[in-house]
Amino acid sequence: MAGTTTADRPATQPAPGSTRVRAAARRRRGTGLLLGVALLLVLALLSLAVGSRPVPLDTAWHALTAFDPADDGQLIVRTLRVPRTLLAVLAGAALATAGSLMQALTRNPLADPGLLGVNAGAASAVVVAIAAFGLTDPGAYLPFALLGSAVAAAAVLLLGGGLRGGSPVRLVLAGAAVSVVLGAFTSTVTINYPDVFDSFRFWVVGALQGRGTDVLLATAPLVVAGLLLAQGLTGSLNALALGADAGSALGVAVRRTWLLAALAIVLLAGSATAAAGPIAFVGLAAPHVARSLTGPDLRWALPASMLIGADVLLAADVLGRVVAVPSEVQTGIVAAVVGAPVFVGLVRRRRIAAL
Repeated sequence: MAGTTTADRPATQPAPGSTRVRAAARRRRGTGLLLGVALLLVLALLSLAVGSRPVPLDTAWHALTAFDPADDGQLIVRTLRVPRTLLAVLAGAALATAGSLMQALTRNPLADPGLLGVNAGAASAVVVAIAAFGLTDPGAYLPFALLGSAVAAAAVLLLGGGLRGGSPVRLVLAGAAVSVVLGAFTSTVTINYPDVFDSFRFWVVGALQGRGTDVLLATAPLVVAGLLLAQGLTGSLNALALGADAGSALGVAVRRTWLLAALAIVLLAGSATAAAGPIAFVGLAAPHVARSLTGPDLRWALPASMLIGADVLLAADVLGRVVAVPSEVQTGIVAAVVGAPVFVGLVRRRRIAAL
């Protein structure tokens, strides 16, 4: 015989062309993840060195490897910039992963963590903490913001039918309704109590300055737990992307998956928002960038979202320290200014339709 056709091959043997395509996709994904890690390391080193008082890179490195408390530069790095850098990485990864989960759960490419009422719930709880208990330290807001996020998300799930397997449309409508009500409550308190607004405005703009080791240690376990839970749900969420009925036919426990995904979103977005304040566009745009690199498979898209979110928020924090020296521009402002045109560019390229 002169040769065999594709139809002549055994069914278990893939066509060479499809094998090459899959191998190229794996190489592209692996390369993208490695580049994301490398960029994160570079940004982390810059974050340790850049600020109102610049620190040489070798001093920043020695602060990590051979700490000398008598050196003022190393002391600044160890006590102020290391916690801030790690918190930026955790918050960025948490927001991006929560956004990816939210978009997969609702099958809505414009969904972000705020859609579940997390941001509105955290803001309302912080206002209560300031008005009722006189708290002014960002670290003291953390338990209130987490509780507010959880209560708001539970209300959205109850109203949206998430406890019965849920409907993406109902969940979106419930999230919008709860966010409007909580936003009205927050506005009423801050308008009528100017002293509350003075403290609240520094949190609500989204910032990392002033967050120390106490905030980092309180946030890290929640973020790590949320990331592990999210990664464990990728297979089920991939199946649910086909629809609840198709996912159920494939053996997915729809109600259980919804509840666990909602728990992961609350842990991730709630802890990040509590620690750094509401930060826009990271949770919305990072998943789209990740899917444009890896495709819709959440087993790859979720880790890519995590890396991209960490890179974006850390870059925004570093940029905010240098654009208005000796002052700083809050991280949330920089993230919005940079993230909005990037997201518009992604929309115009029409590469975000498929989840």
